[in-house]
Amino acid sequence: MLFEGVFAAVPTPFYLDERVYLRKLEHNVARYSRTMLAGLVVLGSTGEAVALDDAESREVLRVAAQSASDEKVLVAGIGRESVHATVELAEYAATVGYDAVLVRNPCYYRPQLTHAALLHYYRLVADRSPLPVLLYSIPRFTAFEIPLEVVAELAQHPNIRGLKDSSGSVERIRSVVQATRTAPRHTATVTTLFEAVTGRMMQRKPSENASFISTENLISGSGSSAAAIAVPAPVPALKTRTREVGFQVLTGSISNLKESLDAGASGAVLAFAACAPQACQEIYSAWKEHDEALAMAKQQRIAEAASVIGGELGVAGLKYACDWNGYYGGRPRAPLLPLHADQQRLIEQLLETIRN
Repeated sequence: MLFEGVFAAVPTPFYLDERVYLRKLEHNVARYSRTMLAGLVVLGSTGEAVALDDAESREVLRVAAQSASDEKVLVAGIGRESVHATVELAEYAATVGYDAVLVRNPCYYRPQLTHAALLHYYRLVADRSPLPVLLYSIPRFTAFEIPLEVVAELAQHPNIRGLKDSSGSVERIRSVVQATRTAPRHTATVTTLFEAVTGRMMQRKPSENASFISTENLISGSGSSAAAIAVPAPVPALKTRTREVGFQVLTGSISNLKESLDAGASGAVLAFAACAPQACQEIYSAWKEHDEALAMAKQQRIAEAASVIGGELGVAGLKYACDWNGYYGGRPRAPLLPLHADQQRLIEQLLETIRN
């Protein structure tokens, strides 16, 4: 699987009584599907995954997958403290159409989570997961990052395909890229434009609403409306090619996205892309076109907004920014607090020139 480009970290909407608001999730994912984003990460940190129970997690994964366009790479956040619970969710994600799983490191029994314990956890998950595994290191929330030596060893596993690193350190990205250069290479199916081909694209079926008069009906002269509707329009053959890819590193930081790409990152999973996907995509597109000056200008343009909204104000700030920019954010689930009026006004000012 190819993990390249910008992925939005999808928020989980809630009603005021804190039930999961699935209709608004449908709305958001459908809108993200009309952007140039490479894919979506569902139930990551931005999605408040740790605040959902297993039944809610499954519903969110199902509805998001049903609402996404086939072309978007779908990654399911499934990290749990036990191997058993993590694998169960990986198996479910596979049944509803996800392309990969994102697995944060366990962190509750911190004193016992040695290098050996982390290796054991991830290898068991990767052995049993029906989907490719992306490691997820987010020291801001787990209190420690996955050690470089552990990442390098895990990169040798045939079902561990990459890392999302949210340390915010370009040097860390560079070190991971260097340490995983000898990882096994995998054959990824891509389009003729070398973009990722998802499992849902490979399983496309004729549209139930399309009409098409078959050759047989034309010859027999029975091209009635009933006959026309009965024959679905053919789906054009998907033209693909292959591409060899190694261990892929995704940054979780927009403040140094360009620098991380320069250091070897293949793309990014960004919380700020949930409220301003176009602004985030423009940085990557400029970098891809080798226009470094434009990429830096685009990055600097949103730097303050991204730092305040995604960093200082966290999930509540990001959700309000979604509300302000045409998506549904709503309130975070308790114990996280909603924003007060001054914080809301600050976000409105920061997003004044970053509307979608």
